[in-house]
Amino acid sequence: MHKVSRYLLGVLCAASVSVSLPACNNGNSTKTATDSTSTATDSSSATAGVPYKLGIQMWTFMKFSFTDALDKVDSAGIKNIEAFWGQDLGGGMKGKFGGDMTADEKSKVKDLLARKGISIVAMGVIVPKDKAEWIKAFELAKYFGLSYITSEPIKSQWGMVDSLAGVYGIKVAIHDHPKPNVYWHPDSVLAAIQGHPNIGACADVGHWARNGLDPVECLKKLDGHIYGAHLKDIVKFNDTQAADTVVGKGVINFPPIFAELKRQHFTGMVSIEHESNWMHNLGDVIEIKKYFDEHTSNLK
Repeated sequence: MHKVSRYLLGVLCAASVSVSLPACNNGNSTKTATDSTSTATDSSSATAGVPYKLGIQMWTFMKFSFTDALDKVDSAGIKNIEAFWGQDLGGGMKGKFGGDMTADEKSKVKDLLARKGISIVAMGVIVPKDKAEWIKAFELAKYFGLSYITSEPIKSQWGMVDSLAGVYGIKVAIHDHPKPNVYWHPDSVLAAIQGHPNIGACADVGHWARNGLDPVECLKKLDGHIYGAHLKDIVKFNDTQAADTVVGKGVINFPPIFAELKRQHFTGMVSIEHESNWMHNLGDVIEIKKYFDEHTSNLK
């Protein structure tokens, strides 16, 4: 997908056209380790020590087709993904992952996932323009058995989105991009949640740090409303343009984040979203998984 300007991110709730966002991209990256051919140990549905599971946002492998990216996910030993709309399917398929996939493409993707033992838990970040596009999104989510859809919904659609989410039994998790995005602060997400029991949060801790916010305090504000989370680290606090780095090597203190999610009895998915070293980042992902496992396995 093409990059979305910071200005557009700031006016999403007033948008009148359909936008399919790059999952969490802020247009910055920093090169870290080269790709690795080593394979990590498979993840279980939940990590030892915590009730939640590790996944990966497929935007991490946005330079590759869905089919090739799935091979990388498999090599990293990760069994849960958050898909993004617009990724070329590959594997002999001409389409892109999203609401316009043909029945044959959807069937082939489902078979591919089953062969690898990988589940699509969520998809996003999307901003459908109207009810028809939301229905298309929910139908796709229903087909793949998703738990939630990550979105930054247009404000005027909150009621409609909540209603459809209830009908389909699939939650909508509001994501936070950096300022000037309308959802940059947890208070804006709480406003959308009010009176809408099927809308919650996708907690992107990296973007909160870019906005100068304490991720742990943000998580506390959203206690009971978090459906998913994005795991990323950055090189500078309170800088909306701060580059990504390998989790554990940047400015964010992650053990308290992992502990807070456990305290909240969060049972969803924490998705690695590594926006750096794009062409050779499998080794980085494996390193992040190892860091996650080490710091969650012994939480009290």
